[in-house]
Amino acid sequence: MATIPVIVKHQGKRYDVDLDPTLTGETFKYQLYSLTGVEPERQKILVKGGQLKDDTDLASLKAKAGQTFMMMGTPAIGDGAVTIERPKDKILFLEDMTAAEAAKVEGALPAGLQNLGNTCYLNSTLQTLRSVPELQAHLAKYSTPSSDSGTSGVDLSQFGLGGMGSSMDLTASLRDLYRQMSETQEGFPPLVFLAALRELFPQFAQRARTGHGYAQQDAEEAWSQIISQLRQKLKIKSSTAKGTGAETQQSHDISFIDKYLAGRFETVTECDDQLAKEGGEEIIKGEDVFLKLDCHINKDTNHLRDGILAGLEEKIEKTSPVLGREAVYTKKSRIARLPKYLTVHFVRFFWKREAQKKAKIMRKVTFPPELDVVEFCTENLRKQLVPVRDKVREIRKDEEDVTRARKRQKIAHKHEEDRQAELKAQGRTDVMTTDRDNKDEKKADGDSEMMDVTYRTDAEYEAERTASIIAAKKELYSLIDPELAEDDGANKSGVYGLRGIVTHQGASADSGHYTSYVKKQGILDPKTGKRKEEDGKWWWFNDDKVSEVEAEKIETLSGGGESHSALILLYRAIELPTAEEVKE
Repeated sequence: MATIPVIVKHQGKRYDVDLDPTLTGETFKYQLYSLTGVEPERQKILVKGGQLKDDTDLASLKAKAGQTFMMMGTPAIGDGAVTIERPKDKILFLEDMTAAEAAKVEGALPAGLQNLGNTCYLNSTLQTLRSVPELQAHLAKYSTPSSDSGTSGVDLSQFGLGGMGSSMDLTASLRDLYRQMSETQEGFPPLVFLAALRELFPQFAQRARTGHGYAQQDAEEAWSQIISQLRQKLKIKSSTAKGTGAETQQSHDISFIDKYLAGRFETVTECDDQLAKEGGEEIIKGEDVFLKLDCHINKDTNHLRDGILAGLEEKIEKTSPVLGREAVYTKKSRIARLPKYLTVHFVRFFWKREAQKKAKIMRKVTFPPELDVVEFCTENLRKQLVPVRDKVREIRKDEEDVTRARKRQKIAHKHEEDRQAELKAQGRTDVMTTDRDNKDEKKADGDSEMMDVTYRTDAEYEAERTASIIAAKKELYSLIDPELAEDDGANKSGVYGLRGIVTHQGASADSGHYTSYVKKQGILDPKTGKRKEEDGKWWWFNDDKVSEVEAEKIETLSGGGESHSALILLYRAIELPTAEEVKE
């Protein structure tokens, strides 16, 4: 398409510019930048209907040869002078980067893990745990106790062998493995970590029944053993308030797992036998720490909620002190503390005696991308969570209403522009006069006069939206319970978003294939240090093969056959405003 010669007026000067209808407003602004020295983000170009936006197709302006545009704005430096400075950081192109540098580029394909012989159960577990950024950050600070080292002070981690000490420190091996994975986009062999795991837990060194190679293992067992080791070894600093003043904060070491992945139950155990109740046997109250919630599956289980509820009530047999014999008790659990990261385990495997193997329950059990667990909590915790949860829902609804209203306005504005263009094409050039005459006629006939519709610009909408978000964040932050606010490793709303999944394909735990899915994070903004909005896509880790999949793929992992079905879900507490954000 041929360019159109137009005129741009700026600060009393005229500039002849060739406007290319195939390009966008952003390109046109850069043309003017080269002529005026005014940076594109500081330009205001007036066109019909408002200001020229970066994403506007220039063809939509329907510019004519010789048409004049007005531009406002001044250069950031002043006096119209443009100073070109040498970039502070050396520009590095992807083809010139090392493998380690390319792997660290924002949005780069993450590393896979090589299958070392029926180790897909381990690979899928490690990839899902790696999606916890706090875990990676604290592992990087972990140092092996000197008493655990049998290497005469030599730091083997620089060679990728940090776990090769005499005790095969699993935590150090995991630290080194994750560091090595961050420096490559290829499939990496987790040799050292696997050796440490098999030394600590010989069950993972079991040989296959055929006598060739190692046996397949249960990913949930690997997950639980790794978590238990991290709970013992990975300690972090935490401060506890002992009063109201800052000087009363006391620092102490706690387990990383206890802070971020462990919750707490309050339990009530009561004997089912009426004779025990009549004999005065008291109800036993207690507390238990949990590292995962079990989703029990039976013929009535259709949704994750059903299975979790079933898991919160269990029957146990023990001796009744009143009856002097074995009796059945009912133990009911309610959550008194919610961790930031919640692990949910689908109990799909059971021991099938006749087949002498762990058989798989194939039933389809759906799970949500966002999980509300408030109903599983104690009454006291519910009182703390509900105001925040309800406010989050209210804010989301308001945002959706604003978005819908904006779309409706854009459609109405487009229809009005089309109508005006059609009237002009029919020869009615004085459209405003005709409309005014029509209004006068209607007014004379006794009809009420219609008000002119004012269409707000995108900038006005964005300013209103920003102000609304700031006010909503302040109100939401004020609703967070002070006790919960002090626990930065806890969930403060009772709502979780799905972040990772370990799946199993096959008919038993001792066979088949494991993979994992991890939700992609938003791109990190280097200026603000915050991540941008996520695109909703996921990484699929199939051993050393890594690919990107749409969110719809996750909906197919509910089970119902031997195809891939979710075995472990990793949820993360939804983001809430922090004290720093509210102050800003």
